[in-house]
Amino acid sequence: MAESKTKILCIGEEWRGSNASGLFYALSRVGCITTVVNELAYVSVKGAGFSTKAMNWSIRKTQIQDFNNQLTKITKSVKPDWVFVYKGAFIKPETIYFWKKHGLPVVNFFPDVSFLAHGKFIPSCIPLYDHIFTTKTFAAKDLQTHFNYSPFDVSFIPHGFDPTLHRKMDISNSPFSCEASFIGNYSKHKELYLASAMQMSPRLDLKIWGTTWNQSITSLLTEVIQNIGVLGDSYVLALNSSKINIALLSEAVLGASSGDQITSRTFHITGCGGFMLHQRTQELLEYFEEGKEIAC
Repeated sequence: MAESKTKILCIGEEWRGSNASGLFYALSRVGCITTVVNELAYVSVKGAGFSTKAMNWSIRKTQIQDFNNQLTKITKSVKPDWVFVYKGAFIKPETIYFWKKHGLPVVNFFPDVSFLAHGKFIPSCIPLYDHIFTTKTFAAKDLQTHFNYSPFDVSFIPHGFDPTLHRKMDISNSPFSCEASFIGNYSKHKELYLASAMQMSPRLDLKIWGTTWNQSITSLLTEVIQNIGVLGDSYVLALNSSKINIALLSEAVLGASSGDQITSRTFHITGCGGFMLHQRTQELLEYFEEGKEIAC
């Protein structure tokens, strides 16, 4: 008799390079039968211009309801053994109740610092999950504080890298070549670090990649902000092409007892064999030897 394979309904962002995709594809590689539902196919969150953002916002409520309706239909069709939600910004409580009514375990993988800062649905759904996997060592305490969530139902898993994506690449004629770079979202904390670097080394060939850096107000960074994101193979090429990859961490926000101690870039950079200059944290030093494997 053929061996029965676990069927998993996987829900999250699906695009080359997304952490959700890397996790879903890894489950497939180890033999699970995965049905991946790309939330971005139902809910429009992209768009650079004001008009596009306004239009997306005007139809967001309808899109979210349609997305949840489709999840129930897909569940009835593929009959999974359990449901695996990556973050779950657009999952509504009634959808989780539907899964539980049908006897399906529902698990959440949450990669962010706070359970309270990413929309209204996550806080209302968090208590309903059967288990939560988190990339933050402090998340179990935060879950117990804000949701009275049992620490026995929380598992810490550090970020990793995807060996099918994060790798050494030929950087000949790379458009991303520079002395130093930062890839990621804007925050005031990160802006201060990078502005300080430019102030100390005005001739530093620094490039900042990310779609939210139009919020920066310091003139020291005006010329180095690229105002676009780099994704997929371009992201990997950028990591390979930078002599120094700067890894800055997200600070504590509403609902979080701590800021990041490690982040996905911590492992993406090293997975590509890049030189990493990282904010020093005790947790980081549990994985890498400072002065030998990384610099801080």
